[in-house]
Amino acid sequence: MTASVRGGLNPPLDSRWRSAWSLRVSPEGWIGWDLGGANLKAAQLDASGRVLRVAQVACPLWQGLDRLQAGIDQVVAQFGGGCHAHAVTMTGELADLFESRARGVEVLVAAMRERFAGEPIQIYAGRAGFVRPERAGALVPQVASANWAATCALAASELGAGLAIDVGSTTTDVLPFADGEMATWGETDQDRLVHGELVYSGVARTPLMAVVRRVPFDGAWVPVMAEHFATTADVYRLLRTLPAHADLLPSADGREKTPAASAVRLARMLGVDAGLADMGAWVAVAEYVAECQLRGLLDAVACVLSRSDVPQDAPIVGAGVGRFLIRRLAERLERPYVDFMSLLDSEWSGAPDVSDCAPAAAVARLAAEVSLR
Repeated sequence: MTASVRGGLNPPLDSRWRSAWSLRVSPEGWIGWDLGGANLKAAQLDASGRVLRVAQVACPLWQGLDRLQAGIDQVVAQFGGGCHAHAVTMTGELADLFESRARGVEVLVAAMRERFAGEPIQIYAGRAGFVRPERAGALVPQVASANWAATCALAASELGAGLAIDVGSTTTDVLPFADGEMATWGETDQDRLVHGELVYSGVARTPLMAVVRRVPFDGAWVPVMAEHFATTADVYRLLRTLPAHADLLPSADGREKTPAASAVRLARMLGVDAGLADMGAWVAVAEYVAECQLRGLLDAVACVLSRSDVPQDAPIVGAGVGRFLIRRLAERLERPYVDFMSLLDSEWSGAPDVSDCAPAAAVARLAAEVSLR
């Protein structure tokens, strides 16, 4: 097995980007941006690093760059006016709007430079730290999909050792840290998939056929159809655990987002109409699917913890709109649970909360700390 690659919270400032911090930081503080392919998340911090507001808006980037531009406008409207410094991380470069990830990084960075011309912008490059926008193209492997590293680095700084898990609408990040440093083995998405640190399973957009192959129903094992008829949002809506802001994009059939409509979509996966059984039966199917998803996440977590980097009494840190699953994971693992939002000073108490937008809050906080060095 390849040796663990570790890097601290604040890597050395090399001469290529040290001068980036000579830019004057506005009194209004920082905005951290997490440019996703389906959702845009942002966190506004004051100059001391205190979280003032967070926001999440739908951003189906595969439909066009105008979706990002509209999303940014929505966030700016929520945060109010003023000049800010901006810290940017992303996963949206993977969207099939772009011919390659390198092109995606180039376009997303250019969009932010154009939108916030005249304001300081720093691009997060994981263990390479923050770089000027013009340097991002030379560090595509480090910049692309690096949002997880911000979450892990901040947790490592605050807690020393533990396992941060971020369950979002589409994916789950499994992020070990120890001795105050990231203890992840993967750097790129491919590496992280191989090492179990990136699991393509979330609580809203994941198709049911990616979670289960069959379900128990009416005394038989019924194979689920290989069709995009329902998603995990339908499962957790039926179970009454899905936050409303977790599911911002249209449902699989474009119809309403109610438990009854979710039951219809779930039944369609079994080749029947929802009227064939009462609501309790569809809730039972949803409970089975949710358990299967949890088992899959437990498998990934067990593999990562088997490296023995993380002490047995270290906590599980929960982030993301699906952290109701992480609490259950922590209980089964008999480890203490720490909510990510407790790691930051914050005056924000609305929805979405700080933990829902962990990478955005983390990248802004890390940038604020580096700027004060």
